[in-house]
Amino acid sequence: MSKLTTDNQPAFEELLGRIRQTRQAVFAQANTALIDLYWSVGQVISQKVQREAWGKGVVAELARHIARHAPELKGFSDKNLWRMKQFYETYAADTALVRLVRELPWSHNLAIFSRCKTPDERAFYLHLAREKKYGFRELDRQISASLFERSRLGRQNSQRC
Repeated sequence: MSKLTTDNQPAFEELLGRIRQTRQAVFAQANTALIDLYWSVGQVISQKVQREAWGKGVVAELARHIARHAPELKGFSDKNLWRMKQFYETYAADTALVRLVRELPWSHNLAIFSRCKTPDERAFYLHLAREKKYGFRELDRQISASLFERSRLGRQNSQRC
C-alpha cells in the first residue's frame, strides 16, 4: 500500500461511511413514500368500494387505465390494487401500527398483513422485523415457523411455573 493511500485511509473510510449512511436514508425515505402511496391508493379504493360500489370490474379497469396511460409504472395490477385496499383496511383503525408499517418495505408489510390473523400477531411481527432488521426471507421464515404462537406459549408456560 502506498504512503498516500495509508495516510488517507481514515478520511476515505469516513467518506465511505457518509455515502452509505446517506444512501440508506434515501432508501428509507423512498420506502416511506411508497408505503404512503400504497396507503392512500388503498384508502381511495376502500372508500369507493363502500360509497360507490366499486367492484372487481372497476378496479380491473383502473389497473388497465394505469397500465395504458403510464406503462412505466409497475405494481399496479388489479391484484395489487386489492392488496393496497386490504393493507389500508387492516391498519386504518390502529394508529400505533400505522407508524410501524411506514418503516418496513412493502414485501414485509404484505407478508405480515396477508398471513397474520390478529392485530397482536401483526404487531409482534412488525416490531420484530423492525427491531431485528430482518430481511424478507428471515421474516417469512419466522412467520412460517409460527414464532408468534411459540413465544406466546412460552410466556404462558413460564407464567404457570
